[in-house]
Amino acid sequence: MPLSKEKKKEYFGKMTRILDTYSKLFIVNVTNVGSKQMNDTRLAMRGRAEILMGKNTLMRRVLTDYLEERGNDHLWAALDPPDVPVPHQDCKFALNTGFVFTNDSLTDIRDMILSNRVPAPARVGALAPIDVKIPAGPTGCDPGMTSFFQVLQIPSKIVKGQIEITTEVHLIKKGDKVGSSEATLLDKLKIRPFSYGLEIVEVFDEGTFFSVDVLDIDEAYLAGKFSDAVAKLAAICFAIGVPSAPMVPHAIGNALKTLVAISTGLEGFTFDKADAFCSGGGGGGGGGGGGAATGAPAEAAAPEKPKEEEIDFSGGMDMFGGGGGGGDY
Repeated sequence: MPLSKEKKKEYFGKMTRILDTYSKLFIVNVTNVGSKQMNDTRLAMRGRAEILMGKNTLMRRVLTDYLEERGNDHLWAALDPPDVPVPHQDCKFALNTGFVFTNDSLTDIRDMILSNRVPAPARVGALAPIDVKIPAGPTGCDPGMTSFFQVLQIPSKIVKGQIEITTEVHLIKKGDKVGSSEATLLDKLKIRPFSYGLEIVEVFDEGTFFSVDVLDIDEAYLAGKFSDAVAKLAAICFAIGVPSAPMVPHAIGNALKTLVAISTGLEGFTFDKADAFCSGGGGGGGGGGGGAATGAPAEAAAPEKPKEEEIDFSGGMDMFGGGGGGGDY
């Protein structure tokens, strides 16, 4: 049913107010999102973001008039490329599209959008957003459904009056359409494998559209990437023999190691850094006068063996162990 002129005028005023108020927006896909879930999402973001839904043609018309009046068409060019038939894959006003406007942190609003998801059953004809696997174990189904499991080629057996799946089954692959048999089985097993919510398509900020993955880039991520780049640059400079700032600390460290190695191999030569290196367990350094390795550990002294008791047989021994032997019996 088409909207009346009053409703269209009211919607025009609402969308114009939103465009005047906010500078950032998320383009979201609301396929399979129910009205209650949408209202819960609106309530969770109240005061920080605002959801705008409507007919694609009406939103296009309002935005066209708004941007023509302001004389700023960079947003319109990005939302709907000129000279492109509609609907088009590059057109943002296509399919079940909505907008989430905000002036708050994009990362926080992103988390709020993605957190509000609800489990849903597998409906016939729906495209599976994830792989669906049925774990091994009891199903609660009576033995009369054995043929049903056989049709789906699911290994099973009867245990204690109910069907039990013997091995895990990969029932549906991601991107495949859900068949009637698969949907019926999941329903009987009371498995709701999918979850639906607002799916972020793109993000707009400072006159540019970009992927939502960009919001995962934080200071730690940038620092890690910078460190990797510096390490690679230093390695390249070492390989080609061209000095650069990133390789200076490594070059100094290698030079010190070379000097320490030379000092340990020469008698009567040492320096403070070499002595400190050797005393720290990094290798032997020449002593102040002799060049002996000061860092070499001394060999542990072998433990002394206990002395055996000596028995003097010089006085002889009689047949009963007494002394004074050696005479005639």
